[in-house]
Amino acid sequence: MSAAASLPEVTISESHGVRYLHLGTPWIQGAMRIESPLAIELEYVRRMMAWTLFRDPATVAGARLVQLGLGAGTIARFCSRRMKMRVTAVELNEGVVDACRQWFRLPASSASFTVVTADAGAWVADPAQRGTADVLAVDLYDHEAASPVLDSAEFYRRCFDVVAPGGAMTVNLFGRDASFATSTRRIAAAFGADAVRTVQPTREGNTVVLAMKQVTFAPLDELARRAENIETRWQLPARKWLRMLRPAPGQAATDSAPA
Repeated sequence: MSAAASLPEVTISESHGVRYLHLGTPWIQGAMRIESPLAIELEYVRRMMAWTLFRDPATVAGARLVQLGLGAGTIARFCSRRMKMRVTAVELNEGVVDACRQWFRLPASSASFTVVTADAGAWVADPAQRGTADVLAVDLYDHEAASPVLDSAEFYRRCFDVVAPGGAMTVNLFGRDASFATSTRRIAAAFGADAVRTVQPTREGNTVVLAMKQVTFAPLDELARRAENIETRWQLPARKWLRMLRPAPGQAATDSAPA
């Protein structure tokens, strides 16, 4: 059986004005509010945008975001259309890509928007990708959503290589078989524990981890100003994120945060 033939079937459901993407199970792999396709519907996906706190807003437009695991295309759609970023989405399942184009308003391919059908692990291992992502968004789950599909120390080291200096990686951790502590420890080993922050878990149990590469530290008052700018400019709940950020396990809290 070919690898493509073994991939789960993509299914769609709708409820109360929201369209959901599934991989043949009830687990939600992504969502879009039909009347507001550019809004970010799921709470954990909103928290994956917390990297905006750690980047000068003036440098966002034109920066490159790479999304590993397309889901319903929410991050790719938002960052391309709302934030004017250059976006590359890496997705193994062609059925997911087709569904996003048909049902989830995925932007058409262009010089600034690309979908690559590939294994994310192989993609980050390609030397040609080193230093090419200003933001790397990692959300890799199969149809069972029991734990991240790629979660090894080697994988996160390769992610570190892909992130450009001054850039950030954001990772969604979820699943009954997942180990938040182990995954965060591996991320900290790759990026440095002092460069890692976690966001409080959602009610559904998603924990977002942020890892920065070669960044300086900004005082909290500067982060507060950025949060207000983010809320005004992109309608993202950035002031709430500031209250939710925590140092990586084992690191002491400080009066400043990476920016």
